[in-house]
Amino acid sequence: MAAPEDAGSPTETPQPAVEEEETKTFKDLGVTDVLCEACDQLGWTKPTKIQVEAIPLALQGRDIIGLAETGSGKTGAFALPILNALLETPQRLFALVLTPTRELAFQISEQFEALGSSIGVQTAVIVGGIDSMSQSLALAKKPHVVIATPGRLIDHLENTKGFNLRALKYLVMDEADRILNMDFETEVDKILKVIPRDRKTFLFSATMTKKVQKLQRAALKDPVKCAVSSKYQTVEKLQQYYIFIPSKFKDTYLVYILNELAGNSFMIFCSTCNNTQRTALLLRNLGFTAIPLHGQMSQSKRLGSLNKFKAKARSILLATDVASRGLDIPHVDVVVNFDIPTHSKDYIHRVGRTARAGRSGKSITFVTQYDVELFQRIEHLIGKKLPVFPTQDDEVMMLTERVTEAQRFARMELREHGEKKKRTRDDAGDNDDTEGAMGVRNKVAGGKMKKRKGR
Repeated sequence: MAAPEDAGSPTETPQPAVEEEETKTFKDLGVTDVLCEACDQLGWTKPTKIQVEAIPLALQGRDIIGLAETGSGKTGAFALPILNALLETPQRLFALVLTPTRELAFQISEQFEALGSSIGVQTAVIVGGIDSMSQSLALAKKPHVVIATPGRLIDHLENTKGFNLRALKYLVMDEADRILNMDFETEVDKILKVIPRDRKTFLFSATMTKKVQKLQRAALKDPVKCAVSSKYQTVEKLQQYYIFIPSKFKDTYLVYILNELAGNSFMIFCSTCNNTQRTALLLRNLGFTAIPLHGQMSQSKRLGSLNKFKAKARSILLATDVASRGLDIPHVDVVVNFDIPTHSKDYIHRVGRTARAGRSGKSITFVTQYDVELFQRIEHLIGKKLPVFPTQDDEVMMLTERVTEAQRFARMELREHGEKKKRTRDDAGDNDDTEGAMGVRNKVAGGKMKKRKGR
């Protein structure tokens, strides 16, 4: 065992016995009654593994490194101790949560507000893509919890009069490996310089990288490590498959799978914003209710897409890796890796969007002649050989003609949209998710051309 005084090597928590875990409630962990009631209202009947390990230590005032797979209840593991401490010593600008993506920031804010609704907790989400002025006003009201992406927070620390974090008591870095991978290191260093050294710090990460270890040494004092899964793993109830196909037939196989598994909700991961948009248009041309989510969409459109999918108004969400981390959409039945992830660890995050909180789910990974090595790395990382998803090749080929036509229209629409964007910068283009995105679609269906109303 490492000496606990050595900040570089955190003490390990002993794994609790299984019987003990069964009987644990939030009250047993030391959470106050009012927050236990909030957990009941949210339908959190019993704490997850990471919560069982992290909450009691956090309530004792220890710094924590939480290593847990995606979908394991990490947000509750840091939100409950912070709200518990806030009840004991009410104070404005009490906690700061840093996250890698905007969507995750909004989701964490929702959880804080839901858990703290009965005690009047106020949060502010500080992320890019949203008007700075309204954020400055929100910060002027001195919320209890600030949830931010590092870049935009630095902007406010440098430019918003009267805003500082000198009284901060808690710092949380959620998905720390991803924050550092997105090259936010300099921003994180700047933030660490302007917040009190005398604070509690929680570092949550699905994977322990060298950068995270470096950050742990810089930011945490005598931390305790709560590791729920030391091996990279995917949830047991997830059925994982792959399909080996020539890259030119990827679109056709995608359409075949969507038809075969019709009635499910899908999350399809693409590697680029452009491919996400193209595939969404292609599927919409073929009559699927598909909606894109990627980094080149405006923030309001991104949230709009997410909400439509969450509300089940759309059954297919096409996304880049912007959506692979932390987003909790309860009803994803099937994850399709349309483009194989270049980093094997991203595979775990992507497929973690389904089979959440004890439900079952499927994932299907497309492997072309160019992806074999990447696919072998993924199998090596998760420690299992994936079975082939059964397909009827002759049925797939029958779709080729329709798919080729839809591809042509999708390309035309992308081109049209690109030109339109150049012409008018103000109108960000309606093709993110309007049913009549452009007249071209009606030609595919053979319907009448609808006139778009002037705006």
